[in-house]
Amino acid sequence: MPFIMEKINFPRKFKVYLPLILIFILLVFLMPRSSRFSYDYKKGSPWKYETLIAQFDFPILKTDEQYQLELENAGSRVIPYFRYDSKVASKAADAVSAMNFDTLDVVRQAAEDALSHIYSTGVLSASALQEQTSVIYVQKDRRAVKVPVSEVYTLDNAYRILKEKVADACVGRDVDSIFAATGLSKVISTNLVFDQQTTDLVHEESYDHISRTQGVVRSGLVIVSQDEMVTAEIEQMLDSYKAEFDANVGYMGPRPLQWTGNILLSFFLVLLLFLAIYYCNAGIFVEYNKYLYLLMVFTLSAVASSVVVNIDPGLFYMMPFLLIVFYQLAFFARRMVFSVYFISLLPMLIFAPNGMELFVIYLVAGTVGILVFEYFNKGWLQFVTALILFVVMVLVWLAFRLVEGMTTTDYRTILDIAFGAVLSVAGYPLVYLFEKIFRLVSTSKLVDLSDTSNPLLRMLADKAPGTFQHSLQVMNLADAVARSVDANVPLIRTAALYHDVGKIANPQCFTENETPGVKFHADLSPKESAHEIIRHVSDGVALAHKYGLPEIICDFIRTHHGTTPTAYFLNTYLNNGGDPDDVADFYYDGVKPTTKEQVILMLCDAVEAASRALKDYSPENISDLVDRIVDGKIADGQLVESEVSLKEIATAKETMKSYLMQMYHTRVAYPKRRRKA
Repeated sequence: MPFIMEKINFPRKFKVYLPLILIFILLVFLMPRSSRFSYDYKKGSPWKYETLIAQFDFPILKTDEQYQLELENAGSRVIPYFRYDSKVASKAADAVSAMNFDTLDVVRQAAEDALSHIYSTGVLSASALQEQTSVIYVQKDRRAVKVPVSEVYTLDNAYRILKEKVADACVGRDVDSIFAATGLSKVISTNLVFDQQTTDLVHEESYDHISRTQGVVRSGLVIVSQDEMVTAEIEQMLDSYKAEFDANVGYMGPRPLQWTGNILLSFFLVLLLFLAIYYCNAGIFVEYNKYLYLLMVFTLSAVASSVVVNIDPGLFYMMPFLLIVFYQLAFFARRMVFSVYFISLLPMLIFAPNGMELFVIYLVAGTVGILVFEYFNKGWLQFVTALILFVVMVLVWLAFRLVEGMTTTDYRTILDIAFGAVLSVAGYPLVYLFEKIFRLVSTSKLVDLSDTSNPLLRMLADKAPGTFQHSLQVMNLADAVARSVDANVPLIRTAALYHDVGKIANPQCFTENETPGVKFHADLSPKESAHEIIRHVSDGVALAHKYGLPEIICDFIRTHHGTTPTAYFLNTYLNNGGDPDDVADFYYDGVKPTTKEQVILMLCDAVEAASRALKDYSPENISDLVDRIVDGKIADGQLVESEVSLKEIATAKETMKSYLMQMYHTRVAYPKRRRKA
């Protein structure tokens, strides 16, 4: 038997491909214009490439440990700042001139010379200096210079120098008596005034002057030879060479080849996105608003990656890329979410310097987010999601650090990851804006609509209580089936509650709402009865529009009967001799279901209604009922336009059988109490 390839039916409408072309053009211009250092190396492993020779001069970057040590040393080394006060010297000179030295003018001259020297050098208070201080700043005439402490005088040293100069000028005289008689002992005071504010300012600025580099590697020098072990020193040189190469050297080959590579990469990214959507759910191409929304999410991720690379690659850790997951989970099934999220991270993998590490971190965190967001997506529980994602991201980041032989903890990166996790929760409310812009219906909106206190559901419960109970039973049955085949549970629960709201217009027309003793169809012909039954679909759509229900819910109202007949009245008509060629009035003028969720609702609605007519709820009867109804819908062609597989149909059958058997299982008969004689 020859192998026959299944025909692939891609969308034929140009509007499907137009946004992809625009994204392709955008990606081409977002692609990096410079090549990156493409060698992979690790300390303690041999260099597996050819001998690497420096093609240009580059500075050697200090390691983080070296830089932090210098910062700590700078923090512990405070250089005091002093201002020179010229008035002190003038005041001292005036005091000496006014003193009475009698015949000892030589003492006056010696004192004036000594004071001039002392004050020109500077006098400060010993209490303004710390023990480890060896240098000070002295500001004189708007100019500050560093001066060794040994070159200025303290008060004690200045007094000692003055006394020695006077003693040399009057040998044989009692210097202490001269100082006491003239008052020379009082002319010494500090002329270097400590400035605490400027000291603090200069200390803070000292951090900025610490260089991140140490030494230079000249062009032509061998950085590492082939098969040579990468030591810590070689790794430091390689890191420095890589940083200089990525930052300043860029692409050195022919530009046409670079553009060709960027075009090919952009094309394959767009192709992957298109195929992911096609294989996950080709029906989205028909729901154009959903399709555009997915493309928008991908485009935002690519643009964000490009912007962060050009601003500061370190910001990647605090970027809320996990919002891509949450923005999709509001409208799409998990399979679609994972596929589009995976492809949305590829631009970051290409653009970022450490793209592989970031890709793995966000991929793991996003996959966990898909699992936990279903349970922690309301109110403050969203912060539980943020905490879980933060822990996951930090653990993956630590795994990379351990592989690299981490010796210190980078708390800045951990804080960035925490900030990004919080942003992923804080940015989620934007989904309601996207819901309006793209005319989508979020999971939160569906949950709100399924609240039975909503006006339209309250009206259904009041005017058609039997139909309301039927809708609740259909909702529970459809919920079980949807979970078994991985369908959209919130959507199908909401649709099940509203699918029969049209019966509000004429509740007595339907047996589940009949008042005892009242037979609505007693005086009607089969055609008239069928007309009244069928109109509940159009009445339901009208009510849905009146109460502002989303169009996606209206589609369930239109499709829950498809184009099937009202079998009871059709059979009555034919049994009474009706014309077999005149039966169009007995068929619903609806739409056949196209989505998995619409098929589930059609089957569950028919099975639940039919199960009420069973007299014996044995497993055999329930199984026969489900098989008969589902096979009848298939034979009638109601599922030909849907995307449901045979495996999903079989799973749905078994789920409905199991559910009905549990719902209608035999109860234990309570024994009657015997009366005493």
